This record gives sequence, C-alpha cells and structure tokens, in this order.
Amino acid sequence: MEKVIAESAQGTALALEKNNSNTRKLYIESYGCQMNFSDSEIVASILSKEGFNTTDILEDADLVLVNTCSIREKAETTVRKRLEKFNSIKKSRPHMKVGVLGCMAERLKSKFLEEEKIVDMVVGPDAYKDLPNLIQEVDEGRNAVNVILSKEETYGDVAPVRLNSNGVTAFVSITRGCDNMCTFCVVPFTRGRERSRDPQSIVDEVNDLWGKGFKEVTLLGQNVDSYLWYGGGLKKDFTNASDIQKATSVDFSKLLGLVATAQPKMRFRFSTSNPQDMTLDVIHTMAKFENICNYVHLPVQSGSNRILKEMNRLHSREEYFELIDSVKKIIPDCAISQDMITGFPTETEEDHKDTLSLMEYVKYDYGFMFAYSERPGTAAARKLEDDVPFDIKKRRLAEIIALQRVHCQERTEQHLGQIQEVLIEGTSKKNEGHWMGRNSQNTVAVFPKENYKVGDFVNVKMEDCTSATLIGKAVGYSENN
Repeated sequence: MEKVIAESAQGTALALEKNNSNTRKLYIESYGCQMNFSDSEIVASILSKEGFNTTDILEDADLVLVNTCSIREKAETTVRKRLEKFNSIKKSRPHMKVGVLGCMAERLKSKFLEEEKIVDMVVGPDAYKDLPNLIQEVDEGRNAVNVILSKEETYGDVAPVRLNSNGVTAFVSITRGCDNMCTFCVVPFTRGRERSRDPQSIVDEVNDLWGKGFKEVTLLGQNVDSYLWYGGGLKKDFTNASDIQKATSVDFSKLLGLVATAQPKMRFRFSTSNPQDMTLDVIHTMAKFENICNYVHLPVQSGSNRILKEMNRLHSREEYFELIDSVKKIIPDCAISQDMITGFPTETEEDHKDTLSLMEYVKYDYGFMFAYSERPGTAAARKLEDDVPFDIKKRRLAEIIALQRVHCQERTEQHLGQIQEVLIEGTSKKNEGHWMGRNSQNTVAVFPKENYKVGDFVNVKMEDCTSATLIGKAVGYSENN
C-alpha cells in the first residue's frame, strides 16, 4: 500500500523465537500507531518471564491479546471483528483466554467485560507490569481489569522482545502520553500525561541494539519534541526544578545528539513531532549529525486557521509555513510528511481549499489522510456536531489524496540521478531478485541483489521511480559498513 494513503487500520500478528522453558502460548495482534507495536514488544517481554512463548498460529494460543487503537472508528470496528473471530475459536478451545490491551481497553472496559462479555481481561497502556497478576485472576476464573493511567510509568526498565524483527530496524520508546489536548484526539485520555524516560536508559537500549546487529532506530513518542528529562516527574513540574536540574536537563535536541554520538554508524529517525513543540534546535541537531535521517513527520491536520483553532492546534497556518521554511533552509533535502483530517466539524469548502493550498505550498513527500470520525469522550464529540455529510467528506478526501499523489511523484523524481545511501531491510515484495531498503528521506528503494545482504548500507544510483518507490542499481558499499 502506498504511503500516500492510510485509510485503514493495520493489524500484525507478532511471533517470538521459542523459549524451550516456557509451556504456554501467547498470540498478539497489534493495531494502530508504532507505539502500539512497541508496547506489544514490552508485553511479550513481561510475559516471557511468566512462562509464555509467542506463536503466530492463533488456533494454538492459550492467551490471545489484541493491542488496540481508538484514534479512528474504522480501527475499532476492525478490532471488534477480530474479537468475534477469537471467541468463535474459544468454543473449541475453552481454556483459551482473550484480552484487550491499549487505547480501546481504557475507553471500552465496561462494555467489553460486563455488557458484551467478549473478553476475559482488559489492560490499559500503563498497566502491563500488572499482567502476571491479571493472568492469575483469569486463570482462577475471574475477569481481570487494570486501566489506571500512570504519571510515572515509562517501561524504561523493561528490555523489549523484538517481535517479527528484520534484525535491522527497531523502535525505542522515549516518551509516553500527551498534554496537547487536540479536540479530535483520545490519546490524552487513553495514555495519560506526558512523561519522559531517563536518557541513559535510552542510550543503553540503543547500545544494546547495536550490539545485537541492528542498524537503525526510530525514537518513538506521541510527541517526541516534548521530551524533557531533569531527573523525573511530569513536564509541568519542570517549573519547580532546581537551577542545577534545569542546567543539566536533557531536551529532545540533546537526546538526539546523545544517541547519534553513542552510535555514530547507526541511523536514527523519530516520530511523531508536533509543529507547536518542534524547535529549530532539533533541526540544527539533525543537520549536524549525518546519521540522523533527513526526514520529519510533521502532522498539520488542516490548512485552515479557523479549523486549526477548532482542533485546539496551538499553531497557525502561517507559523506552520515558517517552520517548514526553516526546515528546508537548514536541511534543503529534508523530506516532510503529513497527517491530514478532512471533514472536521464545521469545515467549509473554503476551509478545504485552504488545506489544498497548504499542501501546494509544502509539497509533502507523502502523507496519511483520513476523513474525520467522531471519537467519544473528546472535546469535539462533546461540543461540536459532526455536521459534514459523509459524501462531502469522501469527495474532499479523494481530492486531498489525488493532490498528494501528484506531490509524491514530484518528490520521488527529485532523487533520480543521485547516488544515495540505502539500508537493506529485506527482499522486495514484488521481485525476489531485488533488495528493498530506505534512503535517509524514508523513501523506499529497490535494486538488484548482487552480493549484498540484509543490514548492509549500500550506495545506490537512482535510475527510475514510481510515485512512492525508487528503482536503482547498487554502486558499492557506503562508508557506514
């Protein structure tokens, strides 16, 4: 599926190498954002110490967990269909238990456990360390629930199990939660307040990954630019920190420098940024270190100042343009991608045209675009009528996607004729004789295999392209090997 479109929830069943001392089988499916996939690795690590091996065969599982997303209605619908599937299998495997993790767990705990009775266990994103106790409750015939949001939990002391790993790329979580309170978003209610992880634990995890052969790390958070470490606690408490704590604090720009310096031959990416929180210090740090990729995912959601205000996005269209201009001035070849919501309540045709004109100004490399779906519990659901008809949402979304496809083609063509470093991640899905990897700008590139292998950094001359994929020929190893 092209990056230009993200109008579906994607689920992945995750499998872990067998531990012969474990006897019970765990099956995990993850939906939604990269944080959910990272959280599933934490869950697998915790449960591996409780006697569970993971399996990719659903029918063999003793415990089935689905890590859920509440960002859009379609994701919730997909999860509900999967729960129906799990319960049909339970009829022939009565000892099998089903649990819901993540954002839907927090939001729909009563419905799942008491009204619909379709799960045995409900566990929120901050309660995974309580899984051993909850499983014991379930084993003893009682439903189990823990969805309490933490002000401190970061799972910084849990070594994630790398599930379905290609052995080359990995996620490292640096923050949890979000304080921004966008009116369309459930994350502050399902994942709680922002809190940052000890930078030394992040560096240690990066070093461990390098020692295991990984070549690229993506630093994850709902809002990475809000990362701030001064010895612990919520970001709002920073005003009470001592002068020494403030002087020695680590923000996101400094953290990027720490990991880039710790492993100078490892590539680093990060996601997700918020325009109102990203500082130019971050962009200057990216420019300073060659091993920080020239790519920023910078969601804007709308091109209309009026709609941005309704969304409680604390930046204007003009401020966003100023940030975009600064990024392109400091890193001229930086790729930029977007999230866009069309059909937000009260959106007019003029607002929609503002979004299209913003896209024309930026010309994103790719994007993730959605029609608005009301999320219960959010400020938009409480205060605004979902008054844009579905057919208008659908038409506006189609126009946004069509324009993004044009820009994808333009941006991808700009790489032609260049020799660029590509990290080989695996075999191309369309051609067994080609490798697939990504360049610094996060654009997928394919090229003939020859004598290279997965994990190699290879210089590739880009000769042709589709709107989303570069096609080239390797000209030798890069200096990173």
